[in-house]
Amino acid sequence: MDNSIKNRFPIFVARPGLVYLDSGATALKPDTAIEAVSGYYRDLSANVGRGLYRTAEETSARFETVRERAARFVGADPEEIVFTRNTTEGINLLEYSLADRVTEGDVIVVTALEHHSNFLPWKRLAKRSGTELRIVPFDIEGRLNPDSLREHIDGRTKIFAFSAVSNVLGSVNDVTALIRAAKAINPGIITVVDAAQAAGHMAVDAREWDCDFLALSGHKMYGPTGVGLLYGKTALLRTLEPYQVGGGMILDSTSETPVYMDAPQRFEAGTPDIAAVLGLEAAIGFVEEIGTDAIHSHEIALATKAAKRLTETFGDSIRILGPATRENGIISFTMDGIHPHDIAQVLGERDICIRAGEHCASPLHRELGIPASARASFSVYNTETDIDRLIEGLKGAVNLFKK
Repeated sequence: MDNSIKNRFPIFVARPGLVYLDSGATALKPDTAIEAVSGYYRDLSANVGRGLYRTAEETSARFETVRERAARFVGADPEEIVFTRNTTEGINLLEYSLADRVTEGDVIVVTALEHHSNFLPWKRLAKRSGTELRIVPFDIEGRLNPDSLREHIDGRTKIFAFSAVSNVLGSVNDVTALIRAAKAINPGIITVVDAAQAAGHMAVDAREWDCDFLALSGHKMYGPTGVGLLYGKTALLRTLEPYQVGGGMILDSTSETPVYMDAPQRFEAGTPDIAAVLGLEAAIGFVEEIGTDAIHSHEIALATKAAKRLTETFGDSIRILGPATRENGIISFTMDGIHPHDIAQVLGERDICIRAGEHCASPLHRELGIPASARASFSVYNTETDIDRLIEGLKGAVNLFKK
């Protein structure tokens, strides 16, 4: 990518020395997404699905246009797209709404790769319902092996939840193969895919994957915070109880049994973050303009060069986690004698932004036998100069702690 892409991100004007390597936590926002948010407050500022005046009707129409565009972006139909706050809310919605599908003696299967967003809700549901929670381990490359699912999935398994991409290891799972293997064992199993680290970085296609549900966050793919998507197959969404009740999702509240609107509106109680939804459309446009293939290739190229230089510079004193070959822009690592939090602090003092800790993935770190890791995550606005700054910053950390 050339500097014309980086110039699309106003934060680099305000902070010209910034090296931002924390896109796995949240991506920076391009000018178009920022303008879409401010444009809503400046030009519309009306609610959706309620008013009969011109700006309200225009806002409602634009809101539904975003639903249509988001559906195309993930290979779905508009009625299969529920707007949420983020991936976490989408999966919590499922935990609540699928609770009547599991009873004592059933099985819920998750994996050791999961972000807490796709681990804790299912752990809670298992405890509440008296079901068994099984955890699928990852292989030496940090991936899930479809052939190993028979050791964990059986006829009693009701839900199988897993990530398309590990937010720590950067490993990319074969989602289609995993779902095919799970459904071959148990055709009635419900599959849930956490696509938070995949969306905006690689192609996401719910139809091709044949997943039952899929959740993602807008802020990880250049969109605003406070907006995400939950995809669900129409036949399943129509049978689920709403997660929240209130305005905007009800047809008849006076009858003994309330009558809710059809999906997806039945899952969108109250006023949504309309500005963020319009910003999400701009973010989708930004991704489509560049192309997921180009973004994916750029991130892999940078991560590959960074991993090579880290190994050449620090040798055996650095341990790079995950696949031997980079599969996206995520690199997590540990360094001998320096805690990841100390690494992040030293780099932060040089305006180099990385993440340190468990990255909301405690089971993964426990399986690796480490308390924490440092993570640099590259994105479309990063360049090889950022790798130079990262290496120099890490040299500074090593020298500091040697003393």
